[in-house]
Amino acid sequence: HRTHNGVSDYEIILPAELIAQSQRTQRVFNIVMGSIAAISLLVGGIGIMNIMLASVTERTKEIGTRRALGATEKDIMGQFLNETVLVSVTGGVIGIIVGVIMAKGINVFAGWDTVISLYSVVLSFGISAMVGIVFGLYPARKAAKMDPITALRFE
Repeated sequence: HRTHNGVSDYEIILPAELIAQSQRTQRVFNIVMGSIAAISLLVGGIGIMNIMLASVTERTKEIGTRRALGATEKDIMGQFLNETVLVSVTGGVIGIIVGVIMAKGINVFAGWDTVISLYSVVLSFGISAMVGIVFGLYPARKAAKMDPITALRFE
């Protein structure tokens, strides 16, 4: 070491250390991406709920008329839940299409190999529908619980 003034001539890097560092980095990346996805689902669900609450408010007279003509709370709730699921599933289909296009774009422009599994597509579609159902329950229940007389008087 006297001839090199304390500078090392060589360095030993063990593959196990590199693998462990890579795994730690991957875990952090997965947590960050999962958090972003969860926040996106929450924001999307709140958006769906707001749209459906606005729809319930705009259609108060229609709800009152249907209730006065014999529609049950279950009928009204089913109507609004179906609309909510339709909105969320449409969003899910659009998201899947955009995701496939982006994956192919990354493959072409960045040269990274991307994999689109049927499992991930089905899972995302199912989650999209579930978000619609969960966040659509409150507006649907609110519509179903409306008093027909009050709803018909609504201005």
